[in-house]
Parts: sequence; structure tokens; C-alpha cells
Amino acid sequence: MPIVEALLALKKQRLVPFDVPGHKRGKGSIALTNFLGEKALSLDANSMKLLDNLSHPVSVIKEAEKIAAEAFGAKHAFFMVNGTTGAVQNMIYATLKAGEKILLPRNVHKSVINALVMCGGVPVYIETPLHLELEISTGMPLSKVKEAILANPEAKAILINNPTYYGICSDLRNITELAHQHGMKVLVDEAHGAHLYFGEGLPMNAMNAQADMAAVSMHKSGGSLTQSSFLLCNEGVDPEYVRQIINLTQTTSASYLLMSSLDLARHNLAKNGKVIFEQVKNLAQYARDEINEIGDYYAYSTEVINREAIYDFDVTKLCVKTTDLGLTGSEVYDLLRDEYNIQIEFGDTANILAYVSVGDRPHDIERLVGALSEIRRRFKRDKKGLLVFDIAKTEVKISPREAFFAHHESRSLVESAGYISAEMVMCYPPGIPIVAPGELITNEVVEHIVYAQEKGCLVMGTEDTTLQTIKVVKGAK
Repeated sequence: MPIVEALLALKKQRLVPFDVPGHKRGKGSIALTNFLGEKALSLDANSMKLLDNLSHPVSVIKEAEKIAAEAFGAKHAFFMVNGTTGAVQNMIYATLKAGEKILLPRNVHKSVINALVMCGGVPVYIETPLHLELEISTGMPLSKVKEAILANPEAKAILINNPTYYGICSDLRNITELAHQHGMKVLVDEAHGAHLYFGEGLPMNAMNAQADMAAVSMHKSGGSLTQSSFLLCNEGVDPEYVRQIINLTQTTSASYLLMSSLDLARHNLAKNGKVIFEQVKNLAQYARDEINEIGDYYAYSTEVINREAIYDFDVTKLCVKTTDLGLTGSEVYDLLRDEYNIQIEFGDTANILAYVSVGDRPHDIERLVGALSEIRRRFKRDKKGLLVFDIAKTEVKISPREAFFAHHESRSLVESAGYISAEMVMCYPPGIPIVAPGELITNEVVEHIVYAQEKGCLVMGTEDTTLQTIKVVKGAK
């Protein structure tokens, strides 16, 4: 663990700090030290000769990157401290120029759309069919990918979610082979897939499928600190060019707490990952079995695989459909938090996701199952009035960049149908846009937003935080 070892060596030196950070290893802020702990503050250091520099690594960070790449089976691994958002966006910046097309599913994270706003790339969306029983968008069928590639041979890249928030995986290997046959780069958002590199019996990971780049969120299933991530590169990608792109946006004051957590998490997973994720799989399956015994909930698993839109399923994901109770996922989310002091990852209009990791224990699962049983007993109601929504099947009228930087006007949300959105609207989490800049606002889009607000989803993305109004492209319909 080169970064960790360098920090411990620094601490032993009893160096007198006349550099930043100004808290001087915690001595300058007793309140901060008492809150976070002396050990954390003593390791919150700035770049120096002993610790290397993330923008231009030549020693311990360079060594740590090499070890991480070997652990993930990649040609190169970059330590990312701007979150997986930074990793996702930088692999797009390294691939696309203004006006160039990228093929992608519509159920991408907002970070992808924001990257297109910044670089001027043009999205071409591939259909992700709605699974009516689960009420979620699925993956990309290989047949739909082939259609999109043939219709857009000039596209520079294709982006794939692996897996989605709901555990759904597309046919990663065959999509990658098909894209490469047509000269396209393959970028993979693996924000929810760090464990795929270290567990057994799990869906294929991006590097194994020979994808060109992947953004891997270690702080989700990998055990590092929030905001820490890896950007992986495979053969055929120039890592020095990618570093130049990263240095355009990533902080020059990289947190050694974040980097050391990546070093530690990688070390742990490389040594113990098989055992860890076998435990996680068993916990998730135990939870599914118990939840499905309650009635009216559906905790789904590999039985949903059809080798098309759902090519594979990540069994560590504990996703539960709730609408047979007459409750949306967001309503169950609120009840778990407010009535039972249980914080799950998210609830949407039909499902909840409880994130299961190595930090969970069987008694935690029992508490969740007990709360869900109580919610069914206390709050179940007729499901009349619950609506089913898919990710908006609307038109991209202009590029996200063009829409975002165009002249805008504000319109009442309920009267905005027929206009081109200049803003993004999403439920967060999961952060998948209901409508994105450059897309036509339809009646279904408006209905979806209003319904999500009524059901308690945290709807965000617009300048008007009440979402009574939305900015649209002025004079464009």
C-alpha cells in the first residue's frame, strides 16, 4: 500500500509543517480534531516529495496506480478524488470532441449528460425496454445496439451501464466486440460494479470484456471513503493523454485521506475479495428469501435474466418492488427512515434499493425484514392510482450543450410540454434524468415529474428549487 506507507512514514518524521492545510495536522482547529479524530487530521497532508503528486506522479502514487491496475486487470488505473462523476466525465472528455456522437442508454447517470454539456458531444440513445413487472428500464439488447451502430457509423463511442442501480447488466462482451469492429471506443460506467472484479459468480466486468475505459466507484461496494474512485484504462488507450484530460478538471489539492482509502480498499479486496463478496451474496439472498416470504414485496434476482435486455443480474443488489402494497418505493423509503430508523439507498416510483455490503450483519438484515413486514401490516393500501413510468421516450432536438448555453425563458412546469428543456430534472438518487437539456418536454415528462413530487421523491436539477417552473430554450418548440 504505497500511499498508506508513505503517510505513515511522514507521521514518524515529526515534520514541522509550514505548508497547507492550515489546520497543521489538527493543531490549529481543536473542534475539527475532536470531531474527526487526531489520526485523520494528522494524515491530512499536502503533496510533497515524500507523498508524490497526483497530477504528475513519479513515486508512491505511480506505484499505487500500477498495483491497482494489476488488481483490476487493467493497463492503467487512475486515482480519482472528484468522485465517480469525475471518472465518468473524464473518460468521455478523453474520447469525444464537440459535435461527435456517442451511443448510450437513456437511463444514464446525470454525470454523463453533464459531460456532454461540457464537451459538446451528441447523444444517440439506444432503447432500454421497460420491464413491466419490475417497472424499471432494463439494459441494452444487442439487437438494438447493432441497429444504432449501423445507423450511426460515425459515432466515436458507446457507453454502457454495468450494472445499473437495479443490478441489470447488458451483454457487455458482445457489445464491446461489436463496437470495436466498427471502430468505436467502449466506455463503461461501473459506479455500482467495483465488486465484479473481485467476487466470483458475478457478471462480467469491463476490463475482462476488453472495454476501453471504465469508471469504478470504490466508495460504493469497494469500501473506500466517499468521493474516491478509479478510472481504468485498457490496451488501446493512451494513459498519458487521459491524465492530461483528468488534470483539466481534477483538483490539484488531492486528498490523501481519499487516496489512502483507495489504496487500503484495493489491498483488502485483492486479498479478501472472494470471501467478502461471497458473504455479501449470501446476505443479499437471505434477505430476498425473507422479504419474498412477507407477501406483496418482490425482491428479484437471476430469474429475471432473459439474455437480451437483461443479459445478466448482479445478485449483490437487493432491489425490491413495492407497488403491490399500494406504496411507491419512495413512500417505503420514507417510512423506513422516519418510522424505523433505517436508511436505505433509494426509493423510486416502484422500487427500493437496500445496499448490502461487507459491513452488514445478519441482524441488520433481520431488522430490515422486520420493518418491511411491519410496513405491510400498518400501511398497505389499494394500489389504485399508482402509475407506471419509464425513462422518458422523448426526442433529442438539439445537443445538451447547445440547449444548456442557449437563451432561456422560464415556463410553468405544467405548461412546458412542447418546449425544449434547457435544464435537467431527476429524482435523486438514483440521478437518472427524467428530462435532459436538449430534449423535448412531453406531456408524459410533465406527468412523471409531478407524480414523483407527489410521491415524495427528491426531485432536483432546476434553478427553481420548487420546480414550479422550468427553463426552456427560448423561441424553440
